[in-house]
Amino acid sequence: MNLPVINDTGRFVFCRIMNLEERIKLSETRVFKTVFPNNTNHYDTLFGGTALSMMDEVAFIAATRFTRLRCVTVSSDRIDFTHPIPAGTIIELVGTVVEVGNTSMKVRVDIFVEQMYEQGREKAVSGLFTFVALDEHNKPTKVLSKESN
Repeated sequence: MNLPVINDTGRFVFCRIMNLEERIKLSETRVFKTVFPNNTNHYDTLFGGTALSMMDEVAFIAATRFTRLRCVTVSSDRIDFTHPIPAGTIIELVGTVVEVGNTSMKVRVDIFVEQMYEQGREKAVSGLFTFVALDEHNKPTKVLSKESN
């Protein structure tokens, strides 16, 4: 379904309304990074706090791309560190919206680690982040409009 809207220049344009599954798929966020020694601890593995910061940022991007609204982190739930992430490796952070409420959503973020000069990768960290969408007065606002359900 196409919906007429006014764009930034004041002109009418038509926007296609996406269903929930399409929005989730389009909002999936993938970021690749190299783990350098300045981000590691005395065991030469990625600091847990650095991993959490990266995960929160990717979750924020996924939540914002999903809603196209202002979003803030409300909580992080159960972060599982299952595999060390050594210096000199490549990581991929993948953020996916997994649950949508009235004014909030949950975003799962997984970190995969791979050696630079070898094939294969392993899931190293996984966690769940909850975001709330805010209006212009910093009050919670609906994540989905009626047209996009």
